[in-house]
Amino acid sequence: MSRTAAILLAAGTGSRMQGTVDDKVLAPLAGRPVFAHSAVAFMASGIADFYVVVYRDQRQMTELAAYAPTPSALVAGGRERQDSVMNALSSLPGDIDYVFIHDCARPLIRPEQLVALHKIVRRENAVVLAHRVTDTIKEHTIMSRGKAGDSSRLRTLDRAKLWAMETPQVFSRELIVRAYAKVVSLGRRITDDAAAVELLREPVALLENPYPNPKLTTPADLAYLEFLLSR
Repeated sequence: MSRTAAILLAAGTGSRMQGTVDDKVLAPLAGRPVFAHSAVAFMASGIADFYVVVYRDQRQMTELAAYAPTPSALVAGGRERQDSVMNALSSLPGDIDYVFIHDCARPLIRPEQLVALHKIVRRENAVVLAHRVTDTIKEHTIMSRGKAGDSSRLRTLDRAKLWAMETPQVFSRELIVRAYAKVVSLGRRITDDAAAVELLREPVALLENPYPNPKLTTPADLAYLEFLLSR
């Protein structure tokens, strides 16, 4: 029988919070720390047999441990997000077949979405929670720079083909380990896990999210998240 692990990333520095909170994943949100919302959703879904909680420092580790799902391992994060993911992957038990990777700064994940992702990954090997882009997106290219200003060019991208990536992102263990090995061999810097799989030219399925799932990035996001949770 296949077994699944969930990597819960909590080691980010939160520099764009401008010092309004000591630690954004431990900031209070609707009566519990931001991190706890993700932990509770995962436990309610029942999809994971094992958890890896990635922490930033010893002080944070102690506080996260109080809310960590069980059974779990607490693993130190790295300098970049991809380093944290690789640390977590290397700590997984040998019998894990599928891996969820979730940024705990996204506290609005729902248990039913986790169950749906779990079903898809066993068929597709890679699936990402995502939403369609509704804004008009333009590519901006600087052609030349001069005293009178920059000469630049805009190109409108086809909005129908654009999706914004969220987390969780879910993979077969064999695929995501191989993908991160490719990242290392190429010396690439990536910002999400699907980008690693793209380097292998492997397909990644999308699960459209009809609900808001914003990432806590700036101080204003806390009030927005509180509003969404109140609904």
